[in-house]
Parts: sequence; C-alpha cells; structure tokens
Amino acid sequence: MSKLLIQYRVLGSIGTNVYFLLNQETNQVILVDPADDADYIVDQCRQRNYEPAAILLTHGHFDHIYAVNDLRKAWPDVKVYAYEGEKKLMGDPWMNRSKVWAEPVSVQADIWVKDHEILELAGFSIEVIHTPGHTSGGCCYYIADEKTLISGDTLFHESYGRTDLDTGSESAIFRSIQEILLKLPDDVNVYPGHMDMTTIEHEKKYNPAVF
Repeated sequence: MSKLLIQYRVLGSIGTNVYFLLNQETNQVILVDPADDADYIVDQCRQRNYEPAAILLTHGHFDHIYAVNDLRKAWPDVKVYAYEGEKKLMGDPWMNRSKVWAEPVSVQADIWVKDHEILELAGFSIEVIHTPGHTSGGCCYYIADEKTLISGDTLFHESYGRTDLDTGSESAIFRSIQEILLKLPDDVNVYPGHMDMTTIEHEKKYNPAVF
C-alpha cells in the first residue's frame, strides 16, 4: 500500500490545484502551490491533525504563491522551496502578475533548489526537475517511488501552460515536455496546476506538444 495520499483543493481566482501530499504513516503533509486562502489551508490541516513539513512552489505566478506569506505566519518553522531560477519573477509583482490581476505580492523561498536535486521531505524522496517554458524558472516535483509527478503549469491534461507571459517560451516548454517529462515511465500519474490529473502514457498519445 502506498504511504502517499494526494488530496487537493481548487483555490484562487484562476482555479489553481493546491495539493496536500500526505504521508499516511506519519501525518506529515507537504503543501504544493498554495494559491490563496491561507486560513482555509491552515484550517484543513488542523482539522485533520496534519503536520506541515514543507511548502513546494512549482513557479512564481501569483495564482500559485498568494497564500505563502500568510502561511509563514501560521507555521514560521515550515520552509518554502522553489527553483533557483525563479527568484526575480517571484519577487516582482509585475512579473508574477499579481499587480495586474490582484493585490501585489512578493515572495521569496527559504530554500532555492537546483535541477535534479533530491529533497528528503516528510518521508519522501522528491526530485526537482527544471522545466522552463511557462516561466524560465518553473519546475516539477517527481516522487519516483510513488509514481507521482507534480507538474505545475508545464504539463496539463492534453495541454500545456501558456507561454506568453514574462520569461515564457513556447520552444522551451515543448522541449521540457518532449525531452524531459514524457521520458518518464508511462505509469507515472501527473498532477497539474490546473484541470484534471493525467498520466505520462496518456500525454504521449494526446498532448498537442507532441505533434
């Protein structure tokens, strides 16, 4: 039986999937891309006696980071992780689009991670995979033992993230999908930043980035 239980809530004005990666043996939880409503996220964890172990960010757009600063107030010892190439975008309200579509927000990680770095968090070994395209510093998180990929806004169900915002690149996102993510095993389950989950096998057949 898998020790990983993945739960999610759709939060924020753009309908972002906020993931709770729960170790069922320890009740430790990793939060991914806290989009909005920190009070709700904290309440959900406290109701279930979840112990937050980390906050992982796939990229720096406001709809994936908006609750981070308030979560830090609730859990000052919980570290925030993001890819090292995303510092400028996360810290700039114009680039992260919060000043355009919401209240301005600036976020910096506690720990800046590198491509292929292995994070040992909540009893899981999590590989950082740098996947530029949606943003230049976007990344995915791969838990090989659990056949799980958290793909952020790089790979969606039969789609991929937009590339027309700051630091985006269509050629880069195609390379990230074709040359990196779709090389993973077919039976890996993919949990994207928006819309429904999918699998690597399904995206090899139906994702428009392949054709």
